[in-house]
Amino acid sequence: MSEKIGLKEAISIGIGGMVGGGIFAVLGLAVALAKGGTPISFLIAGLIAFITSYSYVKLSLKYPDRGGTVKFINQGFGVGIFSGGMNNLLWISYIIMLALYASAFGSYAPNLFQLTSDKVLDSHIYASSIILLATAINYYSISVVGKIESYAVIIKLVILLSFVGFGLYGLFGNPHLEQLSPEHWESPFKLLTAGMVIFVAYEGFELIANAAPDIKNPTVNIPRAYYWSVVFVIFLYIIIAAITVGSLEFSQIATAQDYVLAEAAKPMLGKIGFTVITVAALISTFSAINASLYGGSKVNYEIAEDDELPKEFTRKLWNQPIGLLITAIATLILVNTLKLESISTAGSVGFLLIFAIVNCTGYKLSKEINGKKSIPLIGAIFCFVAMIALLVQHYAVSKSDVYIAVGIIIFCFVMEYLYKKTERHEVS
Repeated sequence: MSEKIGLKEAISIGIGGMVGGGIFAVLGLAVALAKGGTPISFLIAGLIAFITSYSYVKLSLKYPDRGGTVKFINQGFGVGIFSGGMNNLLWISYIIMLALYASAFGSYAPNLFQLTSDKVLDSHIYASSIILLATAINYYSISVVGKIESYAVIIKLVILLSFVGFGLYGLFGNPHLEQLSPEHWESPFKLLTAGMVIFVAYEGFELIANAAPDIKNPTVNIPRAYYWSVVFVIFLYIIIAAITVGSLEFSQIATAQDYVLAEAAKPMLGKIGFTVITVAALISTFSAINASLYGGSKVNYEIAEDDELPKEFTRKLWNQPIGLLITAIATLILVNTLKLESISTAGSVGFLLIFAIVNCTGYKLSKEINGKKSIPLIGAIFCFVAMIALLVQHYAVSKSDVYIAVGIIIFCFVMEYLYKKTERHEVS
């Protein structure tokens, strides 16, 4: 029998999943899109995550399962091409998140130690190396992955909360503080789409669903774990965004876009602050890569177990599911071929669609899960509208990002359709 976890551990799973590499990877991107309105963009994205967490609470209470999101979608829509395509998208979205975290690691690492005279080459070397190291650790021992996670959550929260403390103190009298005033905000539509590009920074709360069967006193602790972790992270992100915009000129933020949080620590703490935040970013992104590799291989295994991918995916290689190796290889390809913005957009589109479908499940099964119909319906509408707004805005700026995001979704459903077709052919 597995060991039960309490409320504190359940909340730390949610916070650890959200405050992974996301904030370090996408903060600069958010400021580039929303300017002084960046805290508002984080609030918009956080509210969509908070509304969606209602469906997760009700579904986790009714169907506690280590498959989490995979099981919820199957419960709502039955095992078939649609649910299989959506679950494939969840697995691919994990790979996209891994690429995002590795890309962030590659952006921060050269600030401590340059390997070559080319910073772009350095970032690719660091990003690829950290994926290989995390893969080796996942193969070596799952318990080591768990230990790294528990220490990393504490370290990154202590450093980020210290950044918030020093940052709020340093804001008083800072000449850049007026950049936060509404005349420096982008249009409401741009604030919304900036919030959606950075939505990936919130997706980690869904990891609580995978731990639901192990949570003590679930009727009390599951709702608290979801709601408290999401609310805490919303406040944390808004404050971090405000400090960053209030501490640096927009031109400085643009120059240091890929490692902007470290740059924002400079005005208050100088070179030491820059180095400490860089170390925090490396620890956070490394722990996020570690956990997401484990989570991605588990999702892949669950989908194959539900017969939505070939049974070969349930096989083990070096005592771990074969999906671990495939996930790692796919991440290496993505991180070395796509730009950070393309990765972030594809990840956000994927998770917005997945959360929209989970909200639809909450709406469809409202009687069974003893929930309201209105909240999942609002959540589903918000997720769909936000996803379309993101695609429309990006189509005007970078058509290739939209083609990549839509192409990934189509690929997931085509893959499922072909598998089901060949399976039916073999049976007949």
